[in-house]
Amino acid sequence: MKKSIALLCAGGPAPGINTVISTIAKVFLKDDYNVIGIHDGYKNLFNGKAETVNINFHYADRIFPRGGSTLRMSRYKPKDEEFSADFFIKNDIKLLVTIGGDDTASTSNRLAKFLEQQDVNIQNIHVPKTIDNDLPLPDMKPTFGCNSAKDAGVVIGNTIYEDSRTSGNWFVVSSMGRSAGHLAFEIGASCHFPLIVIPEMFNKTKITLS
Repeated sequence: MKKSIALLCAGGPAPGINTVISTIAKVFLKDDYNVIGIHDGYKNLFNGKAETVNINFHYADRIFPRGGSTLRMSRYKPKDEEFSADFFIKNDIKLLVTIGGDDTASTSNRLAKFLEQQDVNIQNIHVPKTIDNDLPLPDMKPTFGCNSAKDAGVVIGNTIYEDSRTSGNWFVVSSMGRSAGHLAFEIGASCHFPLIVIPEMFNKTKITLS
């Protein structure tokens, strides 16, 4: 049996996920690994009901420019007692790549510790996609989800500005980003026209306009 790597996506959607899946898959396919995509994040990974897809080069090439995620996602966060090594042993997994935010990363870390205790030697890599940009990266690098969401937000923001200018109306623009505000700031700063964008957890009752 060939050695395998497994990829899963968890949390919410973000632009660029398929590009990441495709790029990672191609790197390991060149080294003659099986690449297994896991549907529904962590939800069914430990109960024997995991749905998977084998990703070959043609599959990876086809999804590269597509939006969304070819792997179904889930926000399910398993408890430590739910963990099982069966899937990894059965499929001879040598590397687990997780794509997600802080919850996905912390679960991957807990899972890595569990597998080590079970003497199952698997490497873990986490790719931070969170558009909230609330995972600190070296040199203050933004996550790929934040960058790509910002690009989409700028298009929306400039369009809303034109509608506001033309109609003489106010529009309130709110972005995702929890209470971090990074995405809102990036969109507002990158729009061609002045635009105020509010993070989703900002107390909107305190907004005053002068």
